[in-house]
Amino acid sequence: MTNLIQHWVDGAPFRGTSTATADVTNPATGQVTGQVVLADAADAAAVIASAKAASVGWGATSIARRTQVVFAFRELLNARKDELAAIITAEHGKVHSDALGEIARGQEVVEFACGIPHLLKGGHSESAATGVDVHSKRDPLGVVGVISPFNFPAMVPMWFFPIALAAGNAVVLKPSEKDPSAALWIAALWKEAGLPDGVLTVLQGDKVAVDALLQSPDVAAISFVGSTPIAEYVYREASAHGKRVQALGGAKNHMVVLPDADLDLAADAAVNAGFGSAGERCMAISVLVAVEPVADDLVARIAERTRTLRTGDGRRSEGPEVDMGPLVTQAHRDRVAGFVESGESAGAKLVVDGRDVRPVGETGGFWLGPTLFDHVTPDMEVYREEIFGPVLSVVRVASYAEALALVNDHEYGNGTAIFTNDGGAARRFEADVKVGMIGVNVPIPVPVAYYSFGGWKRSLLGDTHAHGTEGVHFFTRGKVVTSRWPDPAQRREGGLELGFPRND
Repeated sequence: MTNLIQHWVDGAPFRGTSTATADVTNPATGQVTGQVVLADAADAAAVIASAKAASVGWGATSIARRTQVVFAFRELLNARKDELAAIITAEHGKVHSDALGEIARGQEVVEFACGIPHLLKGGHSESAATGVDVHSKRDPLGVVGVISPFNFPAMVPMWFFPIALAAGNAVVLKPSEKDPSAALWIAALWKEAGLPDGVLTVLQGDKVAVDALLQSPDVAAISFVGSTPIAEYVYREASAHGKRVQALGGAKNHMVVLPDADLDLAADAAVNAGFGSAGERCMAISVLVAVEPVADDLVARIAERTRTLRTGDGRRSEGPEVDMGPLVTQAHRDRVAGFVESGESAGAKLVVDGRDVRPVGETGGFWLGPTLFDHVTPDMEVYREEIFGPVLSVVRVASYAEALALVNDHEYGNGTAIFTNDGGAARRFEADVKVGMIGVNVPIPVPVAYYSFGGWKRSLLGDTHAHGTEGVHFFTRGKVVTSRWPDPAQRREGGLELGFPRND
């Protein structure tokens, strides 16, 4: 019997009334492994209602108790992370070590949330005016929605829900229907950690579920990660319904290599950042900008390394380990292959063709190996569009200024990197580049949890980045209380005064 992947409501699986389902596949074999239920409007309303009911008590729970639950979740996840990694590999396709890395980066935000009391405390000013005290506080929003993508079914939700929960909110998590099982496993682990029923619910589904979150008057905020067209839709729709929104969109991350760079280090970084997780990362390097005269040497080193990569089923327990798994679906694999054809047709030099890959083990999956283009130009589709696959394009330029212009002129501004041994050049790049996250000799500059994650330009809709102190402020709202307590030992002062209050 095919596994039925359900919602999670009131601390237990919930089937709902909808009869619509979607196939969930193992990308390494192409076989259907489960059916995920797709919520209708009634199902979505039931999930949101559960969260709303639970949010009142959880918001009134002491900060000490909330952080104890977060810490208990941290301990359970550390002990059982291999289980979650296996689920991710089975439904997404990334190799086991990469899945463990994803969990580790998400766990950083859980650990950050364990220290949230310091960030939730307000300020106090005694005698701001005569006999008047002022203090500030931060309150939870109530119910918040998290809409997460297929490429990081554990890490991306963990960018949001640890902070949202620690701050006193209830969370409705809408995972991708392509790999939905990780969300249920995580929800069950939260229950084991002591989170009250209803405080974290899981809403499975497609656009119907998304629209329900965007339009519900009971959902106060939306956190989204996905493609820019969908991010723009989420931002418009949620904002129109009075919600605060952080919608993280697409990327086309450039890696600039200056002539003085360590070319072996740069080549290793380009391969790792370009082909890890089959390029299905919003922080993947998809464009390498080689500042002449190093392009020939650098491309040769990247090609040599690329040809050594082993592509195959990440679940393998015998034989040689594999470096890269399949793409998530057949449709996505074919889309990426279409970009390879487009690059060839446009005149780019195809140095390594991933369409010829021979995977280790299973052969029936959605395979496309590491692909390397040289002599790519900015007018080509492979340069302009977010491919989201294992395709690395090399653009050759004559100067730092030309490289900088390429990065700054692109519509996306998520992440970028520069490889150089010149500290002055790196410092200048930090100041000049119009991108949200910058790496200096670091190809994937995902910030640690106590800094914020987010891009510029069309890579972010809304003005608040993920996690860090920006995340705490996103999931709370401020109150300022001005109070006066008459001293019974003193003469009462009052009377009518219609003028604007003054601070004397």
